[in-house]
Amino acid sequence: MNDHQTDVLVVDDEEPVRRVLTQILARAGNVVQSAASAHEALALLRGGMRFDVITTDLHMPGMTGVDFVRALRQLDLDVPVIILTGNPSLDSAVSLIEYGAFRYLQKPMESAHLVAMVREAATLHRLAVLKRRALELCEAGGWLLGDQAGLDAHFDRALARLWVAFQPIVEWPSQRVYGYEALIRSDEATLATPSLLFDAAERLGRIQELGVRIRRELAASLGKAPPSSLIFTNLHPLDLTANELFDAEAPLSRSAARVVLEVTERTSLNRIEDLRDRARRLRDLGYKIAIDNLGVGYAGVSSFSQLEPDIAKLDVSMVRGIDGSSSKASLAHAMIALCKNELGIRVICEGVETEAERDTLHQAGADLLQGYLFARPASEFRGGSIFARTH
Repeated sequence: MNDHQTDVLVVDDEEPVRRVLTQILARAGNVVQSAASAHEALALLRGGMRFDVITTDLHMPGMTGVDFVRALRQLDLDVPVIILTGNPSLDSAVSLIEYGAFRYLQKPMESAHLVAMVREAATLHRLAVLKRRALELCEAGGWLLGDQAGLDAHFDRALARLWVAFQPIVEWPSQRVYGYEALIRSDEATLATPSLLFDAAERLGRIQELGVRIRRELAASLGKAPPSSLIFTNLHPLDLTANELFDAEAPLSRSAARVVLEVTERTSLNRIEDLRDRARRLRDLGYKIAIDNLGVGYAGVSSFSQLEPDIAKLDVSMVRGIDGSSSKASLAHAMIALCKNELGIRVICEGVETEAERDTLHQAGADLLQGYLFARPASEFRGGSIFARTH
């Protein structure tokens, strides 16, 4: 026997159906409220009401059951939804499962079956709420994203709260700011770091959407940047297939001469067709191109020959502790010399945190450095003051 009071919301545009469902569930001991449309149901939730279970019709005027469940996940990540329909279809079933629907039942159904389904859903809802609290207590970060519906909701909020931080890239030992890397941030706590944000975009198939938003945010910030400094921005390989990137009228393209597109090899560039031609088109717009993660990424001979990068970034894993590793120092020296002297590519060493790392990299031939030793990423552009503590 269920001793826990279960609050149920019944959503159906047909008044006789709402009345019957409400009676069946109320007789089973549930506290039941009804709504005549998806919009009415969402208004209840936006007003602060919460339910243990929601049942909804699939086909309703104004908003389908699929759209309702998706909108619902913006407001409540956990509440189970039971779909009731007289006209089931495989496509709608798949879509609803993706967005976290609990069950998909065909009308008419036996009363006892519906009551049992609501009881099971309510029990699992309580478990889901407890699990989420436990994850929050353990600071589980990305694990809080849940299923696709929850991830979609978090990602939408993250896009709405994007902002750009800037970290200087410095010339050493001349102590001049060469440029700034634009690092995307979000005030959505579960997707606050670039890695979590890009992981979510990849899972949702929304990489290009994220790329467009990042470039728009960056374009809006460029007016505050020192006019002589280059601005570096990360570019996912799949962004190289986005039409917006090659549009001369796109916001960032208007400032292309100041921008270095830093190709982050989260996936192999071999998947991108006509890579050489795409790189040429970007250069025609005025962009420079950099290869990220030199030393650990997918980048090979083919990537370099097709992209013909202007700049390469030595990965932080090569930089960290380089002062205590003769093999790292020797390898870095060889890579820097090869890039600078034979390929005509400038090398930026990222992740420099100590003076010993800085000095070892300088001895290895590096003259462009980036890292916490000089400055942490910040919303404002920092200039000469960063050198006060790096002598």
